[in-house]
Amino acid sequence: MNANAGKINNDISESAAARRYKELTETPVKVLIPRLAVPTIISMLVTALYNGVDTFFVGRISTDAIAAVGLSFSVMAIIQAFGFFCGQGSGNYLSRMLGAGNREEAEKMAATGLALSFIMGVIAAVLINMYLRPVAVFLGASGDTIDETMKYLRIIAIGGPFTMGQFVLNNQLRYQGSAIYAMVGLMMGAVINIGLDPLLIFGFKMGVTGAALATIGGQIMSFIVLFFGCKKGPNIPLRFKNIRLNPHFLMEIVNGGAPAIFRQGLTAVSTILLNRAAGVYGNAAIAGMSITTRTMMFVASAMIGFGQGYQPVCSFNYGANKKDRVKEGYFFCVKYGTLFLIVMSAFCLIFAPGIIGFFRDDPYVIKVGSVALRCQASTLPLMATVVISNMMLQSTGKGIKASITSSSRNGLFFIPLILILPNIFGLWGVEISQPIADVLSIILAVPLAWSELKLMKAD
Repeated sequence: MNANAGKINNDISESAAARRYKELTETPVKVLIPRLAVPTIISMLVTALYNGVDTFFVGRISTDAIAAVGLSFSVMAIIQAFGFFCGQGSGNYLSRMLGAGNREEAEKMAATGLALSFIMGVIAAVLINMYLRPVAVFLGASGDTIDETMKYLRIIAIGGPFTMGQFVLNNQLRYQGSAIYAMVGLMMGAVINIGLDPLLIFGFKMGVTGAALATIGGQIMSFIVLFFGCKKGPNIPLRFKNIRLNPHFLMEIVNGGAPAIFRQGLTAVSTILLNRAAGVYGNAAIAGMSITTRTMMFVASAMIGFGQGYQPVCSFNYGANKKDRVKEGYFFCVKYGTLFLIVMSAFCLIFAPGIIGFFRDDPYVIKVGSVALRCQASTLPLMATVVISNMMLQSTGKGIKASITSSSRNGLFFIPLILILPNIFGLWGVEISQPIADVLSIILAVPLAWSELKLMKAD
């Protein structure tokens, strides 16, 4: 009886996997990508919402409190970077294996990616709490903000394993084509976060500690929902016996995940340098730049979510040797991504003071943030080509080129600029560093992407 039931379940699973394969390799690209992109856009917006909600509610406390959360964001970005590293590294590989018909190898990678993220999360939690004050000072916290920064950091670090784990599960589900499950998991966490923020911050008068607890509570909920989502339909179930922390699987995670950790990790480094540069002009300047960063991140998250709708199509079809669909999807995403960013750029240019004032009604914060937001909005449409080029290179296993494109915007170009320009132009140098980095990034990304697209044409 049990044997027959097991056979029936296996047949159902294989049939669902066959339907998934047909969907990803035969559905018209112009239909398939938007279908996968809508839930991934929502997922990425929800991820950005975690930071935006905290910023909004903490902004009701004081300028120093919002500066403290802004300073802590770089640590959150590092934790998220390792989650994306394990998630996109494992997801990339398992998607190619599914495209090639090797489900057993994909199951081993799924379990290995999650296990690695938990190990990294525990290590990060221990180290950050051991050196909490030095970390806060390094981030740019001063006498007015150091206590609040430490309160927020302590809790964020403790929740690190679940934060990393939820990003792994989200990416793995997305790379399997189960973007709906991935979206629902993150949305459940966002609902918890939004509900807990006012309750803990104001109801229980916990201030920034309440904001941190609300964020971690939401991320733990996301992890639980996503974990059980892995058991649904044709999704790969996670089994302890499938963990393989050996050189083969670890190197595949590094190859597929390196671009993500470069992109996210350098975001953390650039945020630290940005806060330190803005800190010369006071906590209000830090707050203004922090609000600008979160606003642009919200817009960028929608663009990245659109690109993530392309990633499973790209990697799956590349593994199935249907490279014409890889190219078609690339140009489709660049075209419509650019159009979307043109609209968002115009909106930010027109309504910059109102956007900054929504988070913190402080004249100096609004003044600094409005200039920075308009500067960054002016080059925003360039992001589409850079993001989609990076995702195409990453999803086809071109780790080195993908790492270069992912590190350009917030690393190769931004870091030297933020170290040099403020010394020449003062606060304006802080505000214009990112848009100049954006222009240089597209100059680098286009030839790297084109070199691979030409090879696909030859095939």
